[in-house]
Amino acid sequence: MRSSNPVFSRRGFSRDNSGYAGFGAGAQAGAASQGNPYASGQYAGNPYAQPGNPYATNPYAQGGPDLQQGQQAPARATGRMTIDDVVTKTGITLGTVIVAAGAAWALSLPVGVGFGAAIVAMVLGLIQSFKAKPSPALILAYAAFEGLFLGVISKYYNGIAYGAPMQAVLGTMAVFAGVLIVYRTRIIRVDRRFTRFVIGASIGFLLLMVANSLFAVFGGGDGLGFRSGGLGIAVGVVGVLLGAAYLALDFKQIEDGVAYGAPREESWLAAFGLTLSLVWIYTEILRIIAILNND
Repeated sequence: MRSSNPVFSRRGFSRDNSGYAGFGAGAQAGAASQGNPYASGQYAGNPYAQPGNPYATNPYAQGGPDLQQGQQAPARATGRMTIDDVVTKTGITLGTVIVAAGAAWALSLPVGVGFGAAIVAMVLGLIQSFKAKPSPALILAYAAFEGLFLGVISKYYNGIAYGAPMQAVLGTMAVFAGVLIVYRTRIIRVDRRFTRFVIGASIGFLLLMVANSLFAVFGGGDGLGFRSGGLGIAVGVVGVLLGAAYLALDFKQIEDGVAYGAPREESWLAAFGLTLSLVWIYTEILRIIAILNND
């Protein structure tokens, strides 16, 4: 299953799993490839078990020569991505976002500067999404500019609804915890059907937002009304649900990367993907709170 998240879709974090997904559900890197259900048959597309994939030469990956012969992986595993790596890199990336947001808030940067930072962050994010390898400097630069944007809009919305940013932070944390729980308890199934649904819903959502923006630019006001009133709240809830779905896809890709011996540098890419999803959820919740307090 390929993630629809552009950060992971080119990386090879994939398992064609039609069942439930959960941390530790699959065979761990280091097990014999002949005992790995994802190394043959309908799962032959597992990139960490294929000689031709870019990670096959990684001595710590599932597809190493020793494992292809059914032998055990080397005891030394410092070259593989781990959950601890992902947590550490995510903490650094989100910490950069928070510091930059705090600086933008304290300096009371103009709204124009905030949206300029958002454009720069978008460009940097797209560049990283299409790079062959993750670049920590590029990811942290994205986090810094994204943080400036979040600091500006957070202060703006705080003027509309006092305390909205903190409520949005708490809401984002609650969504993250909720998705993690339902993922680990196998309540949700992250499979091809789930991925296709999320992709389709995301495309429809983005098209609606683009149409709304165009009507707002040329017709004035709030365009089609997708960002105000009861309709705006409903659209915001859909946006939060989509962000939660992308978090589930992120968890799936991280699980697969750890299970099948992705290189350690991929933890930066995992942190980047999680940051994208969390920023999306935060901005949608912030908008919902502002609408609720403005009606």
